[in-house]
Amino acid sequence: MNAITHAGTLTIGIIGDGFMQPAFFEQALCKGLAGRAVRYKHMQLDWPLKVQSTKFDPSLPVAEFVGRPEHYFDFIADLDILVTHLAPITAESLKRAPKLKIIAVSRGGPVNVEMAAARDRGITVVNTPGRNASAVAEFTVASLLAETRNIIRGHLTVAAGEFRREFYHFDHAGPELCELTVGIVGYGDIGTRVARLLRPFGCRIVVADPFKQLTAEDLAAGIRKVELDELLRQADVVTLHPRVTPQTKGMIGRAQIESMKPGAYIVNTTRGQVLDYAALYDALASGHLKGAALDTFDPEPPPANWPLLRLPNVTLSPHIAGASRYSVTKAADMIATDIGLILNGRPPLYPTK
Repeated sequence: MNAITHAGTLTIGIIGDGFMQPAFFEQALCKGLAGRAVRYKHMQLDWPLKVQSTKFDPSLPVAEFVGRPEHYFDFIADLDILVTHLAPITAESLKRAPKLKIIAVSRGGPVNVEMAAARDRGITVVNTPGRNASAVAEFTVASLLAETRNIIRGHLTVAAGEFRREFYHFDHAGPELCELTVGIVGYGDIGTRVARLLRPFGCRIVVADPFKQLTAEDLAAGIRKVELDELLRQADVVTLHPRVTPQTKGMIGRAQIESMKPGAYIVNTTRGQVLDYAALYDALASGHLKGAALDTFDPEPPPANWPLLRLPNVTLSPHIAGASRYSVTKAADMIATDIGLILNGRPPLYPTK
């Protein structure tokens, strides 16, 4: 890879928001590009407090973005490098940014960038895979414990002034992890971290992922790889961590849920599209499943009158598994490193193909 030649000062534009705040990225870039002449521009969106992202718009070849492409035309017009989290970048956007050579997206995949158009223009696109893997893994284990051990339900009774004791009755007390088999569906960055966190609890761990082989460390720890159907039959807890692809959308449907062990739990901290929520509701309402911990939904946000939200055997959170402060600074450091490498004519660590 050749270094990007540039006479004079580089202009780097950072489109951030209330989570991925521009100041963190400028700080990391100033450190990583020390000695270079750089001018920074900031734009901070009102996400997530005032505006929501658009999951899909059939009129645009991008997904999960805030605003319309034209909202950013003026901002990107003079940029050499763009750092963004949620701005939609399309072919029309790139026509308005003739100097743009690098786009860095502070998320696991650049779904808000029209990649074919970027490739046609010779623009290098990088992203930040795994930036929130540890955050999601920790949240997954916390959600599992909250649901199985009645933590949220107990909190609500005490907060309501009712020191009720039914959760100490054998019929309502939850299991310990050491007696459970946990099935991890999807064994990438997050799934492997979930397994690592669960191991000290003493639970049995099985995984299903057609694209991942177990390591010697996994095997020594007693982790077994099985087919998805077998995992669903064996697991007391099924936790979902696959990427959303045409093959994984709806992969846990009615038939899969009905094949799960009676009294099992399901945890979803990946995207809602992998799970059939109508079938999940039926299984929870009937008692076939003991409980569920859900951070993501389909649709999202879920309707306020959704019956699933009223069930007593669910632990709910508003898609915040990846919301840790460390994931922001980690993303900023990853992006600064890759931009520095590219400017020095070296391949980035996290390229998008």
